[in-house]
Amino acid sequence: MGTPLSDRLRKSYFISDDVQLSPLATAYVRARGSDRMSSFGDWISLSRECDLSTALQIKHEVSDGIIAPGYTPEALEVLKSKRKGNYNIVLIDKDYKPAPIEHKDVYGVTFEQGRNELKIDEEMLANLVTENKELPSEAKRDLILALITLKYTQSNSVCYAYDGQTIGVGAGQQSRIHCTRLAGNKADLWFLRQCEKVQSLPFLPEVAGPTRDNAIDVYLSADECDDVLKDGVWQTLFSEKPEKLTQEEKRAYLDSISGVSLGSDAFFPFGDNIERAKKSGVSFVAQPGGSIRDDEVIKTCNKYQMAMAFTGIRLFHH
Repeated sequence: MGTPLSDRLRKSYFISDDVQLSPLATAYVRARGSDRMSSFGDWISLSRECDLSTALQIKHEVSDGIIAPGYTPEALEVLKSKRKGNYNIVLIDKDYKPAPIEHKDVYGVTFEQGRNELKIDEEMLANLVTENKELPSEAKRDLILALITLKYTQSNSVCYAYDGQTIGVGAGQQSRIHCTRLAGNKADLWFLRQCEKVQSLPFLPEVAGPTRDNAIDVYLSADECDDVLKDGVWQTLFSEKPEKLTQEEKRAYLDSISGVSLGSDAFFPFGDNIERAKKSGVSFVAQPGGSIRDDEVIKTCNKYQMAMAFTGIRLFHH
């Protein structure tokens, strides 16, 4: 937990060099940084006692509440000051044991299922079905992280992970390829936030973090970029008018990316998912397998020298 942030990530997340991050704060920053647009107005769940370093990061984010197994006195004072004292701060009951069987009533019909307690570890990645059998420790870490994320994400879903954090999640879609495209587009934006033109955007010092996030998102959009660069708008955001980041520049930057991991909560039915994943730098894949076109998917992975593991486990859970 809490691998230190690179200089590029610090700039991407608007964290100055003099700010010291604890391991928990680093993990929180990485988790939120996976998709800063979607995490706006979220609930934060921590697995460890909230420390001052983490609370100071939360202080500056738009959030509705937090739940954690404990809070240091200094962290609690910081959090109590959010939203004029109306910020929701909840203490986890560490001794609580949920029921092993879950129930859901739908129009008079009661559905039952076992609680989602599947353990995800390296053993699930042992069945490598591609010509490339090399799965570095970093890739195993990222694939396990992707699969854990999918365990708690609404199906259909896929997850891209890189450098110890999720960078794109596509969930709740009606087809696998749309999940892959949605998550891939988010992963692309995560990488593009770290390119030189974006990191050099001359934001005015008074522009708040959420406004900067929105402006960067629009700036990186092929269809809406002019919305932040037109006269009367850019002056409210930047000290000088930025140059556009062209589609050719974006593609060249993304083509330099590799080593990304991709997990899927169910099998890939066609090789088109792998073709789309390749555009976002995917080198490693984990999915259940079991499609009648598994051979096609494996063949597509082999074309790009990807390593793919069949986990044999579908992570659907509702």
